[in-house]
Amino acid sequence: MLEHDRRDCRADAARRGCWKSQADKGTAIAFGPVADPEGGWGVGIVAVESDEDLLRLQNDDPAVRAYIGMRYEAYPMPTVIVGRTA
Repeated sequence: MLEHDRRDCRADAARRGCWKSQADKGTAIAFGPVADPEGGWGVGIVAVESDEDLLRLQNDDPAVRAYIGMRYEAYPMPTVIVGRTA
């Protein structure tokens, strides 16, 4: 495995741990990869009080801090309907 591949794997593992921690706190409602045949990307739904809180979560992401090409686009959800899992 090439060094940059190892770095990407380490950053991705740290990212999963970071978002699992946010899920345990109730901040991350859902977070994970999307199986898009056009290319890989992920989706996250978070509960934050402010734009600053969201920016802090994004900037604290280990994969973003590792500069491996990860980035965020964020859009508010004015209303949300939440169901129960079976």
